[in-house]
Amino acid sequence: MRTGEPLPSVGDVLAALATGLWHWDTAAGLVTVDAEAARLLGLPAEPVTLTEAQTRARLHPVDWNEITGVVRLAVAEGTLAEVRIRVMDADGSILRVVRSRSKPSFDPERRTYELIGTLQEVTEPTPGTAAARSAVTGDWRRSREAFLLDAGRALAEARSTAEVLRVAGGLSMPGFSPDGLVVYGVEGDRLTITGQHGHHPGDMNPFSHMPLDTDYPAAEVVRTGQAVYLSSPEEYRDRYPATWPLARHFGRSSWAFLPLTAAGRTRGAWMAAFTYPVAFTPDERAVLTTVARMLAQALSRAGAAESERELTEGLQRSMLPSLVPEIPGMRVAARYIPTGGGLQVGGDWYDMIPLPSGRIALVIGDVQGHDVRAAGLMGQLRIALRAYAAEGHRPDAVLSRASRFLHGITHARGYDALTDLRFATCLYVEADPATGMLEIARAGHPDPVIRMADGTVMLRPTTGGLPLGIDPDADYPRTRFTLEPDETLMLCTDGLIETGGHDLESGWRRLRAILEDHQDDLESLADTLVQAVHGPSSHHSTGPLTDRREDDIALLLLCRPGGGCGCGDTVAVRRPVRRTLLSVGQDEPERIAEARRHLRELLHDWASAEQVDAAVLLVSEMVTNVLVHTDADALLLAEVTSEGDGRRLRVEVFDTGDDLPHKRRPGELASSGRGLMLIELLADTWGVEPRGEGKSIWFALHEPAGAPVG
Repeated sequence: MRTGEPLPSVGDVLAALATGLWHWDTAAGLVTVDAEAARLLGLPAEPVTLTEAQTRARLHPVDWNEITGVVRLAVAEGTLAEVRIRVMDADGSILRVVRSRSKPSFDPERRTYELIGTLQEVTEPTPGTAAARSAVTGDWRRSREAFLLDAGRALAEARSTAEVLRVAGGLSMPGFSPDGLVVYGVEGDRLTITGQHGHHPGDMNPFSHMPLDTDYPAAEVVRTGQAVYLSSPEEYRDRYPATWPLARHFGRSSWAFLPLTAAGRTRGAWMAAFTYPVAFTPDERAVLTTVARMLAQALSRAGAAESERELTEGLQRSMLPSLVPEIPGMRVAARYIPTGGGLQVGGDWYDMIPLPSGRIALVIGDVQGHDVRAAGLMGQLRIALRAYAAEGHRPDAVLSRASRFLHGITHARGYDALTDLRFATCLYVEADPATGMLEIARAGHPDPVIRMADGTVMLRPTTGGLPLGIDPDADYPRTRFTLEPDETLMLCTDGLIETGGHDLESGWRRLRAILEDHQDDLESLADTLVQAVHGPSSHHSTGPLTDRREDDIALLLLCRPGGGCGCGDTVAVRRPVRRTLLSVGQDEPERIAEARRHLRELLHDWASAEQVDAAVLLVSEMVTNVLVHTDADALLLAEVTSEGDGRRLRVEVFDTGDDLPHKRRPGELASSGRGLMLIELLADTWGVEPRGEGKSIWFALHEPAGAPVG
């Protein structure tokens, strides 16, 4: 066209570009198209007006729905509406793909749309054809950007080398997709095969452990750090004649070998092989290079994470003990789950120590924090406890020495008292396998839990002192009681109680339900407890706290088999006996409240609430009388047994005093002397019995007939 000549008409320009015009008025429900637009829709090449139903019949139903959504969005944002539409023929096959561009307007009064736009055919080249090697269209560029975003996100989320290789094998690149992938690593002066996709097992063996000076593309990439692109088998054969025979039988037509570079160092190579010819245009090379960089970063992160996990897990395994396989008369199970902040090492621990006396010691504890320093202190404290126990010290002496030891470490010169001061909670149990006698010392740790022979589960109150490391002169009084046959002792750290957003109260209720319902052996019980608070199902029963307060978990279970707990060879059968023992010292009057609470837990399923209140009142009176009128400690024994028509509670309080109690007639204003009168009034039967050394006073209550037996 010469200068000064008039411009061609818009219609001529659109016809030259094979672009059609269309007009859609939703108020009238009509679509008007010109001759070119009609041709693109599979109609005779002449202007025509169609109804919306006729137009919809020519388009893919999914694309029609997309048009309506795009139009509303374009009106809301004041932009053009652009969408790709598949035109269907009468048989339901895709005739062609067209691109629609329009400027929609909206009439708020009639709530109708009007669109005037263009239709233009979109060519979808077939991979491997000449058309596929033409200039990249804008659509391909947008697809490439979307692909790279998705690939980057997927590779960033991969947490292991296997996951990275799985993501890499599933990548589908826009316009060209490799059917064979290999990731090469470097070990010394040789190539290694880190992972592969699209090959049969053993196919890549000839390339594994290949020397780096071999005339092979991947080896050259590792040596030089430069990518190698081979567009045809002839090019491969001419450049690498020595290794071409190894690659020939795979039947590939093009190859791309790219360096895997992270932190300025080439750590391997990535091969993408194609069964059809690929020209490796600048855009295609850019995509492959970007994927290789992301793959190198992902492999580097995954390798570092796996090394860290292996290190921390090895450290934790070395710090946790192996349980004694056989203990005559007892069974033990233990679990440890590190969950603090994703670091697979923490401050919780458990231990089992054979003692010189022939007994065993069970230890469970929690050093403050979830970091490497907490793990280091845990290891030192565990060794110290084993050393003190091996010397033959009693539980209170072991904890006293351990507290002094930890205080000395955390208050040593060179540590900032505000940032490095640490303490630890601990529970130390000395168990006699022959008799079931337990001697417990506690340092700020949760009380142990007892699962009784009939399935009743209750906290076992024990005396205790400050956490270890706070006061080097702290005392740790001992608590003694007997683990009866078929009973199970549970020791745990607070992580088992509070994991999942629970507090101490709601977490304890959750554990209690699990312990009461479980009927299998000890190992199965340990797995069930951990799974319930740490497994996937725990997220369906979160606690009242909004922050989940994840913590390390340590768990120890000690059972004294009696034929009915499931630990032996017999079938688990709940025995009709429920028994507990509790001591209250002269200097421990506050434990009278613990005795009342302990008895209520023992009678949690008792039919008569009035009888429970009466029993609690009588226990409080009997224990108080021992502390007030004697110089001895009180020993409380409570036992629930099944009888023919119900259950029977028998409570007995022992002391070493010689004076027997007797009934008195106190005056109206007297402040004492009503103890035996209360027992006579509230108990079904009662009595006072002299012992060889001291005496006991007891009472019994019978559950009302017909009440359910727990």
